[in-house]
Amino acid sequence: MELRHVMGFQQIDSTNIADVGGKGVHLGELSRIDGVRVPDGFCVTTDAFRQVVAAAPSIDARLDLLARVEPDDRAAIGTISADVRRAIEGVEVPGELVAAIGESLARLGEHAAYAVRSSATAEDLPTASFAGQQDSYLNVTGLEAILRHVRLCWASLFTERAVTYRRRNGFDDRKVRMAVVVQRMVFPDAAGMLFTADPVTSNRKITTVEAGWGLGEALVAGLAAGDVYTVRDDRVSTSTIATKPHSVLAAPGGGTREEPVEPERQKRPALTDAQVVRLARLGRRIEAYFGRPQDIEWCLVGDDFHIVQSRPITTLFPVPGTDDDDNHVYVSVGHQQMMTDAMKPLGLSLWQLTTPRPMHEAGGRLFVDVAPVLATPSGRAQLVGTLGRSDPLIRDALQTVLDRGDFVPSLPDDGPAAVPGGSPAAPIETDPAVVTELIERGQASLATLRREIRGLHGTALLDFVLSDIGELKRVLFEPRTLQVIMAGMEAAWWINDHIETWLGEKNVADVLTQSVPHNVTSEMGLALLDVADTIRPYADVVAFLRRVADEGREGDGFLDELAGLPGGPAARDAIRGYLDTYGMRCAGEIDITRTRWSERPATLLPAVLGNVRNFAPGAGEQRFEQGRQESLRKEEDLLTRLRALPDGEQKAEETKRMIDRVRAFAGYREYPKYGMVSRYFVYKQALLREADRLVRSGVLGEVDDIYFLRLEELREVVRTGEADAELVRGRREAFRSYEALTPPRVLTSDGETVTGDYRRDDTPPGALTGLPVSAGTIEGRARVVMDMARADLEPGDILVTAYTDPSWTPLFVAVAGLVTEVGGLMTHGAVIAREYGLPAVVGVEHATRLIQDGQRIRVHGTDGYVELLT
Repeated sequence: MELRHVMGFQQIDSTNIADVGGKGVHLGELSRIDGVRVPDGFCVTTDAFRQVVAAAPSIDARLDLLARVEPDDRAAIGTISADVRRAIEGVEVPGELVAAIGESLARLGEHAAYAVRSSATAEDLPTASFAGQQDSYLNVTGLEAILRHVRLCWASLFTERAVTYRRRNGFDDRKVRMAVVVQRMVFPDAAGMLFTADPVTSNRKITTVEAGWGLGEALVAGLAAGDVYTVRDDRVSTSTIATKPHSVLAAPGGGTREEPVEPERQKRPALTDAQVVRLARLGRRIEAYFGRPQDIEWCLVGDDFHIVQSRPITTLFPVPGTDDDDNHVYVSVGHQQMMTDAMKPLGLSLWQLTTPRPMHEAGGRLFVDVAPVLATPSGRAQLVGTLGRSDPLIRDALQTVLDRGDFVPSLPDDGPAAVPGGSPAAPIETDPAVVTELIERGQASLATLRREIRGLHGTALLDFVLSDIGELKRVLFEPRTLQVIMAGMEAAWWINDHIETWLGEKNVADVLTQSVPHNVTSEMGLALLDVADTIRPYADVVAFLRRVADEGREGDGFLDELAGLPGGPAARDAIRGYLDTYGMRCAGEIDITRTRWSERPATLLPAVLGNVRNFAPGAGEQRFEQGRQESLRKEEDLLTRLRALPDGEQKAEETKRMIDRVRAFAGYREYPKYGMVSRYFVYKQALLREADRLVRSGVLGEVDDIYFLRLEELREVVRTGEADAELVRGRREAFRSYEALTPPRVLTSDGETVTGDYRRDDTPPGALTGLPVSAGTIEGRARVVMDMARADLEPGDILVTAYTDPSWTPLFVAVAGLVTEVGGLMTHGAVIAREYGLPAVVGVEHATRLIQDGQRIRVHGTDGYVELLT
């Protein structure tokens, strides 16, 4: 009976998570670590909670009501969860449970004081801490009081904040059970928290200790400031001693009370340096046992430390694994690709097979180790110089690491290294035919792939895909492709640098690159205006598509339904024609597992309907021609002004060559990725057909199980007819935890996330600083959009979002400006903003939180800042 309803800490290990919850398991495991003192106690198990709830039909009925509430209906969640709590608080505790708790108290000391804490089965887990979601009670004495507080802990499983948190993290209310920890109280001289990784920088080699007088509850709850110490290499690195006017102590009648601290102790350190170091060592021992950084609650009684809780720190970004002890500096690939979301294993593996550079995985993202490049003077200059142009925040973060002087070794150059942008000369002539030929060769290679992959299945299909990646890389990294792209970029840099020097005008290449030929991404946005032209005359079609958009339909079945409406066949053909050319695109398209427009065409409908509403017929062609004319006028203006300068004819002649060069080559910058994503979609369609066969044969449970296998692993599953369901389940859980993390631009092997700064003082007070990527100034209404399928834009709006990859281009035709949190000078959003003539500022930290939807803002695309006007 005792094992069923009550378990002592010594009986608990990691296998008992379902019995005693996260907090209980950690206390049981802590009790097993040599040299770690844990106040004794026991857990009232989840089985006891289950039996009590099952015996109360009124609770079950209320849980049914709660399950039917929409996740965002906070009012209903609050009302029903309050009813559930009241019902649980009023239940009668069964006699056998009362007896089991009484026996445990007799063993530990029935007249002693106890802490009674919740321990849910979805709490203090590696993927979701749920910290603070349930309740804890201190200094509880006597059986009746403990039984009352056990019921309160059970009820706290259904606070509004706990229910809402579970909904957001994908936990079912009925599947989460509550255990209760009953632990002997210690009455400390000092208490606080210990983080075995720095909670601010995430550095795993720095331990942070917070300490205050008395019980640590005020510190844990964030109600009072404590002393803060950092420890590195067994030495106190920094210490900040807080004024501590109050302490929390046990109250004589139970519970706690706040008392003033004597004036002479208020500024006295709560710990000596020796105690801090000893505590840090204790923390490292606990961290080693659990295998990951820990958030630890401790108490100091006399000169002895007692550990009353330890939980994993779930907010840290993981560190890429290595086989050595060298220092590494990782730069985020996602920030370069404008896709900072977590990727699934199939997507990660395909991207790694595609790229020529070794890439390291962490938190569902990819990183490149640049430490070897930073080690040499020429490599350092090349890398920092290139990133300085594209993403100043990454450049500054790398410079921060370099300035420390001891993290990256200094090695001699093996040879000279060219610095991008150092010379306008490039090893290719300005010949537009080169671009045409490269595009034709890419299209021919794609047609061959579609023909040869047809009908393949089993290991033959997987072997073909793995082999064809070589052809993908050959097309993607064809030497002339890089020459064309670099020539266009260098010409733009040359124009901007020289025109600013000669005429004092910034970023003129932004205007000169409007409406350049062969830009497949900008053409994609304009083509959706043509689709709107086909749909606009037919009111029934517009109304039908509006209903489909509101319903958020999956699949493309609605296109067949159009056939029965006046104008429906033409609308259907226009949408399908668009999807034939651009349907392989989607948000986060470098991840093959993301849903493509062809798989869910309704994603495009808000943009199509917005174009129907906001534009006149022929807007696509007019928009392109308008940009072309603006570019020509700018070119004529620049050349005229240059000729009036000393040596003006020579300056004008050089500038004309660079303008011709940038207009010939700039558009092709977008094509290689289009070709790559087109190829990815062919692979995906074939792999999904194979996954469907695996599901039908019982090898996989669901088609999308393949997304949680690497490409090489999928081949083995196909070959053997066997799949590791537990591996797939574990990766699904890990992916959910990765989705909640924000990847850093720069990450070191110490786990430190290094944030860069623009280091500018030329912006107005209160302005948000970023990187200027498309010239001009625009004022308008901010529309904060995180999902393009939910965009509702009007002419003159300014799009504010986290990042924009090519899939966001259809929205660009409807807005007047752009602000993003992530981006660089040559990322896709910046290129298309310049192509469309939209003032744009990217790399604005926390823009989607600092700018409110509907707020009026002014975007300074030439100088790189955003003013908040209302």
